[in-house]
Amino acid sequence: MSDLVPVAVAVLLPNLGALSSTLLTRRAIPSWYQDLKKPWWQPPYWLFGPVWAYMYSSIGFASYLVWREGGGFTGDNRLPLTLYGTQLALNWAYTGIVFGARSLKWGMVEISVLLGAVCGTIYTFYPVSRMAAGLLVPYLGWLGLAAALNYSVWQNNKDRED
Repeated sequence: MSDLVPVAVAVLLPNLGALSSTLLTRRAIPSWYQDLKKPWWQPPYWLFGPVWAYMYSSIGFASYLVWREGGGFTGDNRLPLTLYGTQLALNWAYTGIVFGARSLKWGMVEISVLLGAVCGTIYTFYPVSRMAAGLLVPYLGWLGLAAALNYSVWQNNKDRED
């Protein structure tokens, strides 16, 4: 029972931070993104919300595991949790760049850095908690799909670049 609050905070934090992203995306889809040329393999819009909720919850739980098994935000545990926080901030920033600033080019740059940060997070989580590292693998895959989608949409719409 004593772990309930830290687990809840760890799982809710990424989801709460994503709320502003959701609002920004919902406004940009009908006014801008919907009209862009997209690849045939883009997942349907309705799938993004549930997948992101699952991803944010699982990466939040992974951070809790590292926090618990590594003894909090101390010593050798600082690097994995700092990388986790960095990748989370980069994740939240992506939506503002792509859907707020409407820049697919800078979104591509940003998501490339994000992918590197997630790889670093997985690498540093692994010695602390293999389960935590494993929970980030589907997230890395989904981000890879998002990067491929960003690249494809960017390349297919170069004529509409700002």
